[in-house]
Amino acid sequence: MISALTVIHVIVCLFLILVVLLQKGKGQDIGSAFGGGGTQTAFGARSGATLLTKLTAVMAAVFMLTSITLTILISRPGADSVIGADAVSVPEPVEESLPAGEDGAAGDDTGN
Repeated sequence: MISALTVIHVIVCLFLILVVLLQKGKGQDIGSAFGGGGTQTAFGARSGATLLTKLTAVMAAVFMLTSITLTILISRPGADSVIGADAVSVPEPVEESLPAGEDGAAGDDTGN
């Protein structure tokens, strides 16, 4: 499920980039940046929402939804990892063996 949602997320990302790049900018020249829009409408010289702006809003909402869903699914305990369980191995502890005849007592001053 995570793999399928990731594929959908990447497709939505690419489509969102395409839709944003196809849109025309709000300010067409430097004069509009300083209040020289030329019209007295309430929302500027731009008309209502076009098909591209509506599509951008929908794609942005789907992008956010898939991002949040992927975050929740991956952060759950027991979720699939990118690294397989076989790839990570924990080495077993090795017991230290003492040479024959030594009992391992440090500082034993018996005089022998």
